[in-house]
Amino acid sequence: MQQETLERLHSRYLVQAAWTASIREQLFDSIQINGTHKVLEVGSGTGVISAEISQQFPLEIVGVDIDRSAVTFAKNIDPASSYLAGDGNNLPFQPAVFDVAVCHFLLLWVEDPEKILDEMVRVTKPGGWVLALAEPDYGGRIDYPRELETVGQMQIQALLDQGAKPYLGRTLRALFHAAKLTEIRSGLLGGEWQGSPDEEQLESEWETLARDLSHLLPADEIEQFRRIDRKAWKMGTRVLFVPTFYAAGRVPPI
Repeated sequence: MQQETLERLHSRYLVQAAWTASIREQLFDSIQINGTHKVLEVGSGTGVISAEISQQFPLEIVGVDIDRSAVTFAKNIDPASSYLAGDGNNLPFQPAVFDVAVCHFLLLWVEDPEKILDEMVRVTKPGGWVLALAEPDYGGRIDYPRELETVGQMQIQALLDQGAKPYLGRTLRALFHAAKLTEIRSGLLGGEWQGSPDEEQLESEWETLARDLSHLLPADEIEQFRRIDRKAWKMGTRVLFVPTFYAAGRVPPI
């Protein structure tokens, strides 16, 4: 992957991490994560979540990603953590190595979410925790003004065309049960609108949308939707809600 692409993705991941920061704080507090824990992030990408965890807690964290260039990028921006190239379907660890295993915006992109979770469970110690920190469900997307509903509908098609699972979020609790996790807690990230997002967030969202929709709509129509979106944010009338689910489950004791 080219450096320019990695930097763009890193900026996008930073925006996503800002959206979901509150639920990470809540989940980490609920499982009492601390400096004695060894943590694994599967699908660590450019290192945004792992770097945040290592900055917040004096613990050992390992990030694994299938993309070697992303692993190199993560090592450069976060030398305090360890990063390895590896496949989440076959994690390069012995059983029961980690106290906590996490993923963030990962399961909707993988072919077999059940296998990924099974591997996360395998490498987590009995009594340890597996966390899916954020998995969206685009089937529940709400847009207002109504002219923008088309954008949400087309994004679902674009995600399907990319091999993603846009309805993954609603299945998350069932996936955790199928992985035989216990003490499962799951929920939905809240929606709150106070003013408009900052310029960086808006640009990140529309850059991603434009790329997703480029094979479905001509550029001038995408730009028209972008103008409607910007105007609605400026007027204070815009509502955009993509249900984003989270789940935590405990590996059963032996």
